[in-house]
Amino acid sequence: MAVHDFMKLHITSEKFIVEPVSNSAGQEDVLVIDRLTQEISLQSGESGIPASAITKTIYGIVGIIRLVAGPYLMVITKREKVGSILGSDIWKVTGTEVLSYKRSFTHLTEKQVSINKTYLALVDMMLNTENFYFSPTYDLTHSIQRLYNTSPDFQSLGLLERADQRFIWNSHVLRELSQQPDLAKFCMPVMLGFISISSPKVNTHSVDYILVSRRCIFRAGTRFNVRGVDLQGQVANFVETEQILKCNENVCSFVQTRGSIPLFWSQKANLKRLPRPVLMDVDHISAFQKHFDHQVYIYGNQVIVNLVNQHGSEQVLEKRLAQVVTNAQNKNVRYEPFDFHKECKHMRWDRLSILLGRLDPDRKQFGYFQQQSGGQVLQTQSGVFRTNCMDCLDRTNVVQSLIATEVLQDQFERLGVLDAGQKVSEQKEFDTVFKNVWADNADTISKEYAGTGALKTDFTRTGKRTTYGALQDGYNSAVRYIKNNFQDGSRQDAMDLFLGNYSVDEGEGLTVKSPLDSDRDWKYYAVPIIFIVAFSMFVVSVLLPDGGKRLKRSI
Repeated sequence: MAVHDFMKLHITSEKFIVEPVSNSAGQEDVLVIDRLTQEISLQSGESGIPASAITKTIYGIVGIIRLVAGPYLMVITKREKVGSILGSDIWKVTGTEVLSYKRSFTHLTEKQVSINKTYLALVDMMLNTENFYFSPTYDLTHSIQRLYNTSPDFQSLGLLERADQRFIWNSHVLRELSQQPDLAKFCMPVMLGFISISSPKVNTHSVDYILVSRRCIFRAGTRFNVRGVDLQGQVANFVETEQILKCNENVCSFVQTRGSIPLFWSQKANLKRLPRPVLMDVDHISAFQKHFDHQVYIYGNQVIVNLVNQHGSEQVLEKRLAQVVTNAQNKNVRYEPFDFHKECKHMRWDRLSILLGRLDPDRKQFGYFQQQSGGQVLQTQSGVFRTNCMDCLDRTNVVQSLIATEVLQDQFERLGVLDAGQKVSEQKEFDTVFKNVWADNADTISKEYAGTGALKTDFTRTGKRTTYGALQDGYNSAVRYIKNNFQDGSRQDAMDLFLGNYSVDEGEGLTVKSPLDSDRDWKYYAVPIIFIVAFSMFVVSVLLPDGGKRLKRSI
């Protein structure tokens, strides 16, 4: 069931009226939200729209969120077409608007107005996050293989009802609409992650190359605020990445996953560049087993590709994970540790071939999903590589892109696109697209978790490590330091509010104490300022060393 994606929002003093714009014959029912009683209903469009209404074009309803001032309606006002997947248009959200049910805030105290303003800023921060995607006709939350394995009854459900709940970022704020089945066409699932759709050529063959990364809403958060696993087996920064290839009347799909090390551990920001990870002294087996029971149920066999250092501060996590894997005795899970930094030091990135060689038997055993245009399925994927480093960003993305290259080589050979002896890396047009897509994917996932673009993307883009890339990594590391220590608290609050991990009480600031109602001492404001001044002086000393010497002589 398709969702309305082109509508007129009519705003009156008493109501929000959402009118679908359709080319089909017949009058569509309109969605009416009473701003006074807060009642939501579907009504006949024949009753007409009041002449006094203010009308705007919208492309979807994000949802409804309740703050101190009452409910707010969130709508999509701008969109950008990314491309199409299997004939369905895919859109990126580029503009939103938040509309209060209340016409004035006279019912609030001055303190409540201030608290509400802060909450509203958090909502705006979340909505302004780049890389929200939606489609009115295609289920972005499921891989092609999962969609193939569904029944006709499943296909007839509304997009929100049938979607994979792990990847719907507006499921909480849509709950007031989704509770009424007849409003299904107004419930647009929104996914956060990355989507790239391109059509390069390989030899003389035109191909559609698509990459979709889906960020999970469970245990969502920012880099140093959310690590490891929880009691339900959900891990931080879990992302499912699907590589789709359409060529010669065939569609191929290959899925990989990433996620934080599934142990109870933390790494709280403490003004150090890299805080020491802290492994909790508890039983890790239960949560580990819950996590992988769920992963095996969805994806099949698992290979844990652990890229953390096997020395220094990261060593404790590697050793405990290896021990837990052994103790769990899950025949569907294999452990493959690889000390990325040690093996590839001095820019010896060619040594990643050692890891690829170890993974090659699993890759051939897992296979990939392949379906012909007539609907016949030639093979399915039976397992995934679950890759992690500390952040599941930089090292992880490099390895995932290399595994993806190996799979593409197999697919192009099977489809007759590459001749005997040809390598996909030798196809310059496709190779350029492939490397830039994976580097863009790395940057996007990194920004959503760590606040900056990814490190090591020079290797992903060019196939080699460069001095410029190392300098760029240094810059990104410095920016990460600032954001992780001084800004991630607000980003975490924004996610928790939007996802429903925290619910606002309308009495906050009046009869209920608000978590925002706290006095901060001078250190809260002074430390960031001191750091910024110190960092600025450091940059000046690096860029203008002679000027620094003259300054010292003058003193």
